[in-house]
Amino acid sequence: METLLAAFLFLVGVGLIVKGGDLFVDAAAWMAEASGLPKFLIGATIVSLATTLPEVIVSVMAAAQRSTEMAIGNAVGSVTVNTGLILAVSLVFMPCAVRRGQIAFKGCLMVVSALALLLLTRDGALSLPESFLVLALFAAFLTENILQARRGDDGAPAERPKVDRRLLRRQILKFLFGTAMLVVGSRLLVDNGTILAKLLGVSERVIAVTMVAVGTSLPELVTAVTAIVKKQSSLSVGNILGANIIDITIILPLCAMISGGSLPVGAGSAALDLPFCLGETVLAVAPTLILKRFTRIQGIAMIALYGVYLFLTVA
Repeated sequence: METLLAAFLFLVGVGLIVKGGDLFVDAAAWMAEASGLPKFLIGATIVSLATTLPEVIVSVMAAAQRSTEMAIGNAVGSVTVNTGLILAVSLVFMPCAVRRGQIAFKGCLMVVSALALLLLTRDGALSLPESFLVLALFAAFLTENILQARRGDDGAPAERPKVDRRLLRRQILKFLFGTAMLVVGSRLLVDNGTILAKLLGVSERVIAVTMVAVGTSLPELVTAVTAIVKKQSSLSVGNILGANIIDITIILPLCAMISGGSLPVGAGSAALDLPFCLGETVLAVAPTLILKRFTRIQGIAMIALYGVYLFLTVA
């Protein structure tokens, strides 16, 4: 009975996170447009951060509760799920040609970020100075995002939506409700994920890199399915590359700061999670840069690697 209740509350947490993130992003985007900010700035900041809100909040809350395995497993596991499952399935159904310059910077930055995290945590922790090095990679990503958006935009302010008191109140309520749902959902996810780990006799890390990581990656999954239906492969690829970079370069440094300046990294994460995360990113980027296309075989190989990772994790 206790297991069923924990599983139910865990799923409720996932639902609250997904819906809360949707409300939060809609309201935040409207507020940005209503303020008259340039379109390129809105796209390069709010849109880039949108689908990673669940991962950020869940990991930060886990770190605050000293559930460091949950925090690390969710962050790194989400990147592995995004790449080895969501992106890979997109490629199996919809392989596509790409311009090398279109993905070179983000793809290479994703690989470099995963490699940096692997090397910096070899001593079993991510320190505060190391966190700032990782955050510098996020700054590079954000700068490139803004420059890329500006190259495709005249930098003019977005057309302001009509603002009346009723609409303003509605957007503020959406923002507040979205934030509350994210916080409550994250708490349910972390608390009941920990309970499930104990009841099932597995570590928090295993729950984090499987159930929690998949749950917080649902926005990316929804985007990927939408892209497949609409035959817009670049939408899924671009979203996942950006989400992965943010997951790698933002979440663990924030968790390190919350944990008192140093984030302990367990043996399982160091031996399995981080190396497989790096392997998936290399497999997603290297063949594409060489062949100038994402291939179906590449997607199958990424799924196979993810299958090996899951087997070694739960075995």
